[in-house]
Amino acid sequence: MRITKMHALGNSYIYVSEFEEALDASRLPALAVAVSDVRKGIGSDGLILVGPSAAADVRMRIFNADGSEAETCGNGLRCVAKYAYDRGYVRRRELTIETKGGVVQAYVHAQADGPASRVTVDMGTPAFGRQAVGFAGPADAPDVVDIPHADRPEASARRCPDALELEAGGERVTGLLVSMGNPHFVTFVKDAAEAPVSRLGPAVERHPWFPARINVEFVTPRSRSELDFRVWERGSGITYACGTGACASVAAGVRLGLLDAKVTVHLLGGDLEVEWRADGHVWMTGEAVEVLTGEYHGSPSGS
Repeated sequence: MRITKMHALGNSYIYVSEFEEALDASRLPALAVAVSDVRKGIGSDGLILVGPSAAADVRMRIFNADGSEAETCGNGLRCVAKYAYDRGYVRRRELTIETKGGVVQAYVHAQADGPASRVTVDMGTPAFGRQAVGFAGPADAPDVVDIPHADRPEASARRCPDALELEAGGERVTGLLVSMGNPHFVTFVKDAAEAPVSRLGPAVERHPWFPARINVEFVTPRSRSELDFRVWERGSGITYACGTGACASVAAGVRLGLLDAKVTVHLLGGDLEVEWRADGHVWMTGEAVEVLTGEYHGSPSGS
C-alpha cells in the first residue's frame, strides 16, 4: 500500500489515496491502529483516506489512532488540500472537501507551479450547547462558567447556556460546549502550559454524559488576539495541534467576550490564524507539510 505521512503543526497522519488503492472498509479501524503504532507501525495520530466524492472535489475519511472514525479534522483538512493539489487531483487553488461532518471549502497557498505550503479552510459555523455535542446527561446539570484567569470582575464568573460543569478526574471542570462539525469541551484555565491535560483530558473525553466522547481543550488568552492552547483529542490523546479545537476555542472566547474575532492560537506544534468572520464562518490558516512517501507492508494486526 502506498502511503504518505504528512503533518500540520505536528499533528501527523498517514494518508492513503483511494484514487489508487482499493481498501477493505471493514479493516480500516484495525489498519488505523496498526499504522499509528510508533513501534510496530509508522507512528501517527491516525489514518486519513483521500478519495473521489460525488459532493465535492475530494472526500476525506479520518480514523483516530484508536481506530474510531471522526467527523472531521482541521489539520487533516489542510493536508488533504495540499495532497490533492500537489498530486493534481484538483488543479484549482480553491477546492471543496467532503467530510463526515459536511463539505468544506479550502484555499491553497502556493508559489507559481510549486507545491502548497499553507492552506486556508472554511471550517463552517460553530454550534453551541448541549444539543450540538450529543450531550446525554441530566437536564439540571450545572451551567455556571468560571473563568479564573480573567482580570475583569464582570468576567470572573458568569452563567452561560452553552457551558457545562461536571465532575471528572476528581475535580469539578467547567467548559463551553462547541461543535465545529465534531464535539468540543473548551475549558479556560489560568495557564494552559500547566494544565493537567493527561489527567483531566481522558476523564472528560469519556465522561458518561458524552456517549460519543468529546475533544477537550485547555486554553488561556494572552490578550484579546492571542490564545495559548493545549488539547486532549478524542481517540488520540495529547496531540501537538487540533485545528477544529483551535476554532472551537476561539469561538468560545468570542462568545464569552474574552477574544476579538481574529486570533493567533499558540499550539504545541506552532501557530494557527483563526478568524470568526461577519458571515458567521470560522476560517483557519496554517501550514501543511509532507514528510515522506513510501510503501507500507504491515498487516492490520501490526505484524
